[in-house]
Amino acid sequence: MHIVIMGCGRVGAALSLALAPLDHTLSVIDQEPLAFRRLGDDFPGRQVAGVGFDRDTLVEAGIEQAGAFAAVSSGDNSNIIAARVARETFGVSRVVARIYDPKRAEVYERLGIPTVATVPWTASRLLKAVLGETTAEAWRDPSGEIAMLAVSPHEGWVGRSIAEFEAASGARAALFTRFGKGQLPVPSTVIQSGDTLHMLSADAERGTLTDLASAGPEAGR
Repeated sequence: MHIVIMGCGRVGAALSLALAPLDHTLSVIDQEPLAFRRLGDDFPGRQVAGVGFDRDTLVEAGIEQAGAFAAVSSGDNSNIIAARVARETFGVSRVVARIYDPKRAEVYERLGIPTVATVPWTASRLLKAVLGETTAEAWRDPSGEIAMLAVSPHEGWVGRSIAEFEAASGARAALFTRFGKGQLPVPSTVIQSGDTLHMLSADAERGTLTDLASAGPEAGR
């Protein structure tokens, strides 16, 4: 597959270098030619200097043959315009845009353009690390109604089943992580010390989920 990446800042360069060893062809677009230094001398992809939403620049980058396009520059407007041009003008099937403003991200998700809202995601992760929170939001659906929370259960849940935790919290376990390895739960899966549960929850049940994770089974009584 041919992949076009708009933006060669830290995120764009990291994404490009991660894709480089894989069985894909790459083009990276940036307005500033010096930005391509981040890719190093051995980068196998094409480097195109220009405006990422300009038709001629995109054609030079091979957008007409692209199976995927990622707009990860530092500008929300540029990323969205480029993503829409890639999808609507050139018919690229896989398009994603990096967005700093979470409200804009929700709007464009509803228009069918997947987005990565970097500020809310980073803030959530930092809060968990700084405050030692037992729950942290890892994902939210485009409608904003359902969130996936990474939950570190209270020691009082050790030895009890994930099914019991689901019943008490009203949330559903999508997966759990044990010793750094993700696993799919079954009804009989027993919670062990150090487990992280990845729970799907509506906002209305989030308070109950947080209380149960923080204080153990007695919080639901």
